[in-house]
Amino acid sequence: MTKRELVQKLAQRLDINRKEAKLIVDTIIEEIEEALTRGEKVQIRGFGVFSIREHQGFKGKNPRTGEAFFVPPRKIPHFKTAKEMKERLNQPL
Repeated sequence: MTKRELVQKLAQRLDINRKEAKLIVDTIIEEIEEALTRGEKVQIRGFGVFSIREHQGFKGKNPRTGEAFFVPPRKIPHFKTAKEMKERLNQPL
């Protein structure tokens, strides 16, 4: 499902126009991004938890030239699925 499809389904379900539905979806995504930027976890019960994982910097080597370089530390977004979601996904059809 794309963002456009999500907006369309939300507009249909709530009987609102697509512009309003897009504003709702954009606001939710922006708030999740901002919370992660502040280092907070975002927990949506029954769905999952968005969090940030920090990776240490390390020394790397270019396999072609053998030249050494340093890969700086970085933060990576992470999503852990809720138990309820896993159960729903694994129910027989």
